Amino acid sequence: MWCTTDRHQHQLPTAALQIDGVSVAPLSSVRDLGIYIDAELVMRTHVKKTASRCFAVLRQLRQIRRYVSMDTFQELVIALVVTRLDYGNAVLTGLPVYLLRHLQSVLNAAAWLILGL
Repeated sequence: MWCTTDRHQHQLPTAALQIDGVSVAPLSSVRDLGIYIDAELVMRTHVKKTASRCFAVLRQLRQIRRYVSMDTFQELVIALVVTRLDYGNAVLTGLPVYLLRHLQSVLNAAAWLILGL
């Protein structure tokens, strides 16, 4: 794995490597144990993909909101959205504010959905 800042990205090899006769192409981000790690180690990819998936779940939950009790709905939001945000949160320490806002917007949307506003 090669990680570097945006400024030095041009120094990394871009051609595929041959490892034991298999061609391996470089990627800008990888996923390990559900955590996306990008080349700059900023966690931008992880935050964006996590927020995107959470918003998709919230859209699906909005469709069933009136068919289940409030307690059941709250448990679904916690189980399907909040736990996804909490998973691997130790790697998010020191995140820039603009990335934290993405995650906060997911929590805000979940709260609005639960309250029916």
